[in-house]
Amino acid sequence: IIGGRIIPSFTRNWLARERPGRLPIPFGRFDGVVIVVSVLALALWTLQPEGAATGLLLLVAGGLNVARLARWAGDRTLRDGLGVVLHAAYAFVPLGFLASGVAALFPGAIPAVAGIHVFGVGAIGAMTLAVMTRATLGHTGRELKADRATCAIYVAVVASTLARFAAALMPGETMFLHLSATLWVAAFLGFAAALACDLSGF
Repeated sequence: IIGGRIIPSFTRNWLARERPGRLPIPFGRFDGVVIVVSVLALALWTLQPEGAATGLLLLVAGGLNVARLARWAGDRTLRDGLGVVLHAAYAFVPLGFLASGVAALFPGAIPAVAGIHVFGVGAIGAMTLAVMTRATLGHTGRELKADRATCAIYVAVVASTLARFAAALMPGETMFLHLSATLWVAAFLGFAAALACDLSGF
């Protein structure tokens, strides 16, 4: 819900200033439908993690969230690290729905925990870092621009998500699990280190 408010807004602000042209579609009835379907899918998933009804509703929610994300002109933000990471983080929402939907329909194909990690490590972790870095820059009066260190933090948290998903698919293999944990810690410690360095000279 919050992502659906801030991502189009921040994207619109940057595009209007840097790349005039196609802008994100404002919040409307379609967004409301997507939110309602998503809430219903998550509620059913909580009560009944497996089954045809749960799986199909999760897949529908995933597809609707893909369509919603596509309306926000994220493809036009590739030159803006602070912007593109918001779209990348939100992409883990529909991916989480889709993975969970497949797991509900075919329990033997994908473990249910795979979708949970896409939601938790990906959507929540990446969005948290994306908003923290933007807020830190904005509230300390600095330019809203991601430097190399910040971009490295974003890459680390996205890679951590992919590694955690791979680890869920291969429960007997610990390499991806350790890799995911290492990248996750590196991302958040990297944020703290970059922030400390910036504030020391602020």
